[in-house]
Amino acid sequence: MSKQPAKPATPADNSSNAGFTDRDTLRAAARQHVEDGAITPSYSADRQTVIKLLNDALATEYVCVLRYYRHYFMARGMLAESVKAEFLEHAQQEQEHAHKIAERIVQLGGEPDLNPDTLTARSHAEYKEGGSLRDMVKENLIAERIAIDSYREMINYIGDRDTTTKRILESILAQEEEHADEFSDLLDGWIGD
Repeated sequence: MSKQPAKPATPADNSSNAGFTDRDTLRAAARQHVEDGAITPSYSADRQTVIKLLNDALATEYVCVLRYYRHYFMARGMLAESVKAEFLEHAQQEQEHAHKIAERIVQLGGEPDLNPDTLTARSHAEYKEGGSLRDMVKENLIAERIAIDSYREMINYIGDRDTTTKRILESILAQEEEHADEFSDLLDGWIGD
């Protein structure tokens, strides 16, 4: 008599635990606290802390959007047209970051804090106008470096306790690193003021 190989357990298989919650328990848990929307009992991060971190990141993104737009409109000089295009593109990308963050805050049951009176106080990056085109590029590089470190710290803090927020922050971090690299390249080859 030959033995049949054991059938591997799947998450939907109620006959074996295999580290997964059984189907009936999942169904019962989903019916409890329905008003919490996407936040289920398996969410293990401190939601209020995550919302605060996200609101600070939201403030940072809006300060960066405003700085980039100012630099876009104020850029002058021989290299201005190509650098202006970078400023505009980055302003639009930072706005997209802000939208993603605000949407996640709402999903977590929070409210996006868009109070203009407190944006700069809560922002990690500063709003620096920059006198010359080179100064503008340098200030944006500094702000991107600040964003890189603050996003990395948030990602490390959140870890696997909120994988959706972590994934959003990782995608934003990757784009902030691209921005920093682009500005670093611009400064590296800069000629003149």
